Amino acid sequence: MASRPTEEFRAEAVRTALASGLPRKQVAADFGVGFSTWNRWIQQDRRNPVRPVIQPDLEREIAELRTK
Repeated sequence: MASRPTEEFRAEAVRTALASGLPRKQVAADFGVGFSTWNRWIQQDRRNPVRPVIQPDLEREIAELRTK
């Protein structure tokens, strides 16, 4: 049985898809997720837009770049 993707993985897949401008099928394939599953994640994210997405690695990287 395959393991379930983490919430961080789902959030990253959704964020990438919405920000990249790439076709949805390509993003789903790049993340190794079925198109219908990925599309459901997008729909769920749009229904709950106030849910904060925690990306500590990204925030740390931005902070490091600002200090350079």
